[in-house]
Amino acid sequence: MPPRPKSEGLSIPQKRLPFILGAMAAIGPFSIDMYLPALPMLGQALGTTAGAAQASLAVFFLGMSLGQIFYGPLADRYGRRLPLFIGLGVYTAASLICALAPNIESLIAARLMQALGGCAGMVIARAVVRDVADERGAIRLMARLMLVMGVAPIIAPIIGGVLLGVIGWRGIFLCLAAYGSILLLVIGLFLPETLPVERRRRDGLRQVFGVWRRLLGNGYFMGHALAGGLVIGGMFAYIAGSPFVFMEIYGVRAEDYGFYFGANAIGIMLVGQVTARLVDRVAPARMLTFALSISAVSGLLLLGVTSSGFGGFAVLIAALFVYVSMIGAVMPLTAARAMAPHGAIAGNASALMGTLQFGAGALAGIALGALQNGTALPMALVIALCGAGGFVVRRLLVRGIS
Repeated sequence: MPPRPKSEGLSIPQKRLPFILGAMAAIGPFSIDMYLPALPMLGQALGTTAGAAQASLAVFFLGMSLGQIFYGPLADRYGRRLPLFIGLGVYTAASLICALAPNIESLIAARLMQALGGCAGMVIARAVVRDVADERGAIRLMARLMLVMGVAPIIAPIIGGVLLGVIGWRGIFLCLAAYGSILLLVIGLFLPETLPVERRRRDGLRQVFGVWRRLLGNGYFMGHALAGGLVIGGMFAYIAGSPFVFMEIYGVRAEDYGFYFGANAIGIMLVGQVTARLVDRVAPARMLTFALSISAVSGLLLLGVTSSGFGGFAVLIAALFVYVSMIGAVMPLTAARAMAPHGAIAGNASALMGTLQFGAGALAGIALGALQNGTALPMALVIALCGAGGFVVRRLLVRGIS
């Protein structure tokens, strides 16, 4: 059964809610994945290096990480809708600026603005889930979001590849601007406020810092947030590294890249739906232990096969598929468990968790660039460290887990 709203007087059609929240949370995947096929040639188009083109992706991760921390206090103080409208407005305008960028410096600056606006959708989607559902209900709802979010990585690179051949990389950003505009309209019409006025906080800056300090010192919250963040950081390493590895090393055509990428997204969707079905039968802590174990093992396997060359591209793809698929379990389980005790500060908790996740992604991207040696090994190494690190950090910080 879908989770029932907890707020009195709140009425949201439960079949509609996952699609709206999923579309909000999918801003990140769409904004990242649609222009991946253009990365190898973006430097040439703007008269710069491939490294500078990759920097436009790294700065997006950085913006998503830093921006989320601001929306949490705003969402807890002013409700969910107002910060969401502001963020999506900035995102839409920045997407247009990206489409018109005359040089790589302008593109990088606009990508930073795009991330700072778009991250509002991700923060507030998690906060709304916490507003309307208990822990198990939140796991079910967030797993359903994975079904909607999973569509983005499947179709985004394909759309990007098609647009690249028809109207060039600038058309990709025009599509993202249109997406932001449509999402603003849908939210205005169909998503009511989920945080009543009487539950809103009136914290000043000192109180906000106090909330963050308590969350950072809470082993249960940090163990789950960091575990999820590290595993997701490995996925970001895959996102940043796969265009080069697939197309430059293994000769995958740009128009075919999206299909390989989409297969992994299907894995996320399938695992997410299995997680939603099992949540009432298997303890969430046990499911998370299993998912983190598989993430660690598949990451280490990827490193092993990449180092040895065993099995070639086919085995590399298989190991990546297993690792990326586990995001469908790790993301909803870590998010729901981290936020379950913090309903009164759901916006702040969601923001801090998102900052940690995208911060891990930014660090993974930096590490990938620093280790780059013309082989697939740097991507495999970063993914392996993130997968194993996610398992270890939860063991160290969360007590009494199975």
